[in-house]
Amino acid sequence: MAHDPVVAPTVRAAKHLEPRFVFEEAEAAADAKLAAYGRKPNVLFVLFDDVGWGDFGCYGGGVAVGAPTPNIDKLARDGKLLTSCYSEPSCTPSRASIMTGRLPMRHGLMRPPMYGEQGGLQGEITIAQLLSDAGYVTQCVGKWHMGENRESQPQHVGFDDFYGFLSVSDMYTEWRDPYFFPEIVYSEERTKWIENQPFSKCFVHAEKGGEIEEVEEVTIPVLSLLDDKWCTYSQDFIRRMASLRGTPDERPWFLYHNTRGTHFDNYPHPDWLGKSPAKHPYKDALMELDDIVGRLVQTLEETGQLDDTIIFVTSDNGPEMETWPDSAYSPFRSSKGSTWEGGQRVPGVLSWRGMIEPGQATDGIFSLMDFFPTLLRLAGATGSIPDDRYIDGVDQTSFFLGEGAESNRKYLYYWLGTTFSAVRCGEYKMMLASTTDDDRDIQNSGGFSGVTQKYTYSRLYNLYLDPKEQHSYMIRKLPYLDAFTAGLTTHFTSFAQYPAKQVVGGVG
Repeated sequence: MAHDPVVAPTVRAAKHLEPRFVFEEAEAAADAKLAAYGRKPNVLFVLFDDVGWGDFGCYGGGVAVGAPTPNIDKLARDGKLLTSCYSEPSCTPSRASIMTGRLPMRHGLMRPPMYGEQGGLQGEITIAQLLSDAGYVTQCVGKWHMGENRESQPQHVGFDDFYGFLSVSDMYTEWRDPYFFPEIVYSEERTKWIENQPFSKCFVHAEKGGEIEEVEEVTIPVLSLLDDKWCTYSQDFIRRMASLRGTPDERPWFLYHNTRGTHFDNYPHPDWLGKSPAKHPYKDALMELDDIVGRLVQTLEETGQLDDTIIFVTSDNGPEMETWPDSAYSPFRSSKGSTWEGGQRVPGVLSWRGMIEPGQATDGIFSLMDFFPTLLRLAGATGSIPDDRYIDGVDQTSFFLGEGAESNRKYLYYWLGTTFSAVRCGEYKMMLASTTDDDRDIQNSGGFSGVTQKYTYSRLYNLYLDPKEQHSYMIRKLPYLDAFTAGLTTHFTSFAQYPAKQVVGGVG
């Protein structure tokens, strides 16, 4: 019989670890499965940029919204589809939380650094570093966007190799496009002004402990080829790892593949331009990304590594609706930059052939931070989790490996920069603050528009009955206050012993 996440108790294994549900039978089954497998799995983590929850066919999009995604849909059929998978409200906070297993209020990267701004990963311990210490080859490809400063670059925080760019695609190209910036493109003086600003204008390469080397300047024509180039680089990495099998140099690997698409502005590869049924750049780019997933999976199959690789495909946040229609969509309220469901509920497709039972869809709560302790357990390196800082991710190994298994996470906490916004437990979400959906102060309304508003009285939404979060009925559900108050008390108390920090920005 399924447990009730609202009333079931959690277990805190240590004071610096987030409490979690522990299902003894599921844990034993997961341990037995891993023991029978007997190896450290490879990890392919594919992170899309600004792709919406509803874009893939397996989530109801695909053909129905003008961009078929057959390769991702097949992964979902062959594995587990998460319908309550959560990021942070925007890209840099999410990426740093994946790397550290910690909320933005703890790692300090609360908004995206832009145009040469410093990052803040110095002092943090990343999953790449810990997997490297556990014997993994660690490869980062594509968009990084956790700071251009030396201390925050991938090759200095645990990756053996990096091939990609340090920031975000619009920063490289928007000022080159006469449609968006005619006042710069048609002004030699302003063009030189931008060119002389101290931010990286190239995609780069670096090896562990070394300095970045410029590969090529990211013009608009170059941008359209990046996802294809990056995919080829990752395919070559997968083949190189396969060539070492059976030799003394054979090691498990962690490939963190980040796409350029579909962050605005989208300039699809020439082979994909106009190929989507929607005949729109965003949809063309989405189909290209699906093809890239197919290429990576096919390379795993061809090299005999598919059964030894756990694959996860997701997005760093909800859709960027302020750039509509060059953006994704969501069936939930609002979008990127907000703590409404549309800002943080993202697709999550998980596959590991032979280890994860196929054809599963689950609404168990999962945070992208949960990969930090989960991957360490799969790598046999749970003991390396640092104990001098708070880890917000929870181990979801039994959730991943068990057929019909339930999530180990009880609460999902939403932070809007430095403002605490909401908490979810079960089907309920209690909201204390949010962004408004006011479209009067911006061209296209979205998550970054409006203002931060704190509610005099908290709001309660049933996300099953009201996914658009339009009907608060806290006054009729007061008995649930105790469940939420207990979670909030535990959460806020953790900051007393493990103080928050702010390195990059902060909103709210």
